[in-house]
Amino acid sequence: VQLVESGGGLVQAGGSLRLSCAASARTLSTNTMSWFRQSPGKEREFVAASIWRGGSTVYADSVRGRFTISRDNAKNTVDLQMDGLKPDDTAVYYCAAGPSIGSVQVKILRSYNFWGQGTHVTVSS
Repeated sequence: VQLVESGGGLVQAGGSLRLSCAASARTLSTNTMSWFRQSPGKEREFVAASIWRGGSTVYADSVRGRFTISRDNAKNTVDLQMDGLKPDDTAVYYCAAGPSIGSVQVKILRSYNFWGQGTHVTVSS
């Protein structure tokens, strides 16, 4: 599965961006799809996930209420709508996919088999 992110850029604090991840294979429906991010000098961290079964979502505490993850299995895409952006949200954002990952493992990087190349998000103050 190849994942390609798009939609990153520069935005002022309080603004919005929408990231999109396109998957190459038609297996999205059996994969948990997630977004992670990594800032310079920091470890990659979990942002949000769309669980493969049941359609539930999981968010990091730092983004809950501001970010929304959504998926379209017919189009093989998963999006991340980011509102109320803060300078602390500045990072490279990565899309990840993994088969049958449940809510317990969703925040663990090694649960995922496939990663995109990342897209840069910069939030200015």
